[in-house]
Amino acid sequence: MFFIDTIEVPGLGNRSYLAGGERTAVAVDPPRDIDQVIAAAARRGVRISHVVETHVHNDYVTGGLELARVTGADYLVPAGARVGFARVPVHDGDRADIDTGAGLELRAVATPGHTPHHTSYVLEERGAAVAVFTGGSLLIGTVGRPDLVEPRLTRQLARAQHASAHRLADELPEETAVLPTHGFGSFCSSAQAEGSATTIGKEKVSNEALTRDVDTFVADLLAGLDDIPAYYAHMGPVNAAGPRPVDLTPPAVADAEEIAARLAAGEWVVDLRNRVAFAEGHVAGSFNFEAEGQLATYLAWLIPWGRPVTLLAESPEQLAAAQRELVRVGIDRPAAAATGGPADWVPAGESPASFPRGTFADLARRQQAEDVVVLDVRRDSERAGGYVEGSVHIPIHALPRRLHEIPDGEVWVHCAGGMRAAVAAGLLDAAARDVVAVDDSFDAAAEAGLALRTP
Repeated sequence: MFFIDTIEVPGLGNRSYLAGGERTAVAVDPPRDIDQVIAAAARRGVRISHVVETHVHNDYVTGGLELARVTGADYLVPAGARVGFARVPVHDGDRADIDTGAGLELRAVATPGHTPHHTSYVLEERGAAVAVFTGGSLLIGTVGRPDLVEPRLTRQLARAQHASAHRLADELPEETAVLPTHGFGSFCSSAQAEGSATTIGKEKVSNEALTRDVDTFVADLLAGLDDIPAYYAHMGPVNAAGPRPVDLTPPAVADAEEIAARLAAGEWVVDLRNRVAFAEGHVAGSFNFEAEGQLATYLAWLIPWGRPVTLLAESPEQLAAAQRELVRVGIDRPAAAATGGPADWVPAGESPASFPRGTFADLARRQQAEDVVVLDVRRDSERAGGYVEGSVHIPIHALPRRLHEIPDGEVWVHCAGGMRAAVAAGLLDAAARDVVAVDDSFDAAAEAGLALRTP
């Protein structure tokens, strides 16, 4: 018998896998915080004999190199990937024994497209395919993005994605489980997954790469690509060079005076509390990235790369969880941290900053005032579905460098649900703008009587 355990990395919208038999197992595309993979193996009572990468990842820092070092496992990396560390280079058709007693083998299948060297791995039990680890190739209903490596290669890689999807569909039985790394919120996916499990047979009737001719598929794929998170530019080089081990020990404690000094030095102070608490009171100049949201993605996307960051959390547990999220995207050590609340973080004699929150109904009642500016921070693809007439559009990831484009007045900032609006409101508040955070679903805009338009 074999097992396959899924290791969720929800903050990044990714998955990793541990698969094996009674004695040994393989870890596929492990996250950087490898302790959870080791714990999964311990629960199964197996030794990790192999660690495999489907590709050099562009959206997170891998834990593969360190996991292989700690466990003594063979580290399998596609042969075409240019890396600066010792590994077992994998070519198309190569096989690896995972658990001889259980008759488990991995077979490498070249599936270029997400990257030129991308490789999928078929898990076979006594010669029969039971699952395929597809990384950023064949996802649930879609495929991985082909534009993360080099713009000149994008169209070529998009065509390769189509061919790779068809190769898997042609070579594998319909009941074979398809186990991708991306597609659950990751910006590495060209679209988000519909559902959480699939098979080759299901993908044959639902996946755009398998239901459209190559020219139509490529045209639609390229037309639908959104902006690439800025920090992705740093992930590939880190992974190719070989990431350092992580350090998740608590950071140095900062008091109110040190927090103020770090702000004065131009460092980022990030408040991890929920957006309601932040709006009601926070350290002036700090930014709000909710620990329960897509913390790693949006903080890494917006912060100037390498800028020191101090974390403010309501509890040690919230701080520790945030540290774990951030090391996955290469923000390794907070410069300092503090727990508690604004009363603990604001120097004596000063008051916390605050700003109001509202709904689309509130905005509808206020919109006719001459000094109101409506700011939409959604992505281009979201705005294409409709927007508030007269609104200014600056996607959240572009806002720090485009604050000067926002007209004078009281800024009502909105997104699709409230989380990104809260981030934007923090940026505007730190820039001394009068801001109201619209904490509401965009679906409520029409119900509130706001005039909507489509491009």
